[in-house]
Amino acid sequence: MVTAVRQPAAMPEIRNPGIALDLDWVREVRINRSAVERRAATMGTRRTVKKQWQAAWLLNAIRCLDLTTLAGDDTPGNVRRLCAKALHPLRQDMEDDLGAVGIRVGAVCVYHNLVPVAVDALSGTDLPVAAVSTGFPAGQIPLPIKLDEIRTSVRAGASEIDIVISRSLVLTGSWRALYDEVRAFREACGDAHLKTIVASGDLATLRNVGMASLVCMMAGADFIKTSTGKESVNATLPVGLVMTRAIRDYAERTGFRVGFKPAGGIRTTKQALEWEILMKEELGDDWLHPDLFRIGASSVLTDIERQLSYFLTGRYAADHHFPMP
Repeated sequence: MVTAVRQPAAMPEIRNPGIALDLDWVREVRINRSAVERRAATMGTRRTVKKQWQAAWLLNAIRCLDLTTLAGDDTPGNVRRLCAKALHPLRQDMEDDLGAVGIRVGAVCVYHNLVPVAVDALSGTDLPVAAVSTGFPAGQIPLPIKLDEIRTSVRAGASEIDIVISRSLVLTGSWRALYDEVRAFREACGDAHLKTIVASGDLATLRNVGMASLVCMMAGADFIKTSTGKESVNATLPVGLVMTRAIRDYAERTGFRVGFKPAGGIRTTKQALEWEILMKEELGDDWLHPDLFRIGASSVLTDIERQLSYFLTGRYAADHHFPMP
């Protein structure tokens, strides 16, 4: 049995309501790229966790995982299998040996049209279903259709909506238009939580990432998310550092805490640990909790299972012992 990562008290139920757009604050953003890259490069080298402490951190990573399938060949069958895996991410014997009975992931994330399948598969549980929306991944559809997608997913039972912003609004400095767009998305979500994907790999500069993050939070985003997973460059630690610093700045100035979700290209245990370390060092223990931290991935779960199996047995098992849908 391992000693679990300390579970913080439940987060306040007060969501980030957003604030009026403050362009002076947005334009204050300055990013020293070389300093950011140096800081990010130390993330996995200055802090290491081993043995039972690493096992505890990996169990926490599972709790914060948005188990995701966003493939062109997704079917109702593989979504149902994904939901079964989400409810039981570890084999029963491993759950027992690790003292992690009842562990499950943070949410299941699927395409808009497969929300009813996931909701049905998770019926009787309170595991959230997240839907990607607003013309994911490119967002190149008219605003009324984007809003209709959100409303349809919410009516189908999605309790979290991962939207993509219009990157052109960032690249042209159209901050008022970006604010209004995200505000409209928030209103369309109703009680469903809004996770805004800034698509950092498409935004050209880290300063654009920082400014876009602030505008999305001002518009009422519950989470800000790095990537769709479909860009050529997805979640990177320098981008994560810029976005978490924006979250910290927003919390200090407004009193409202916004969550963070790295997504895209996170496939190994080492990467999952680096993101947890980033959260702990930049935002503190309260953000090491699925209410404020999610990892958008699927294949990383297999590597986490292998590492936990090694902790228990001293041997690495083959991937086929930990099947994914």
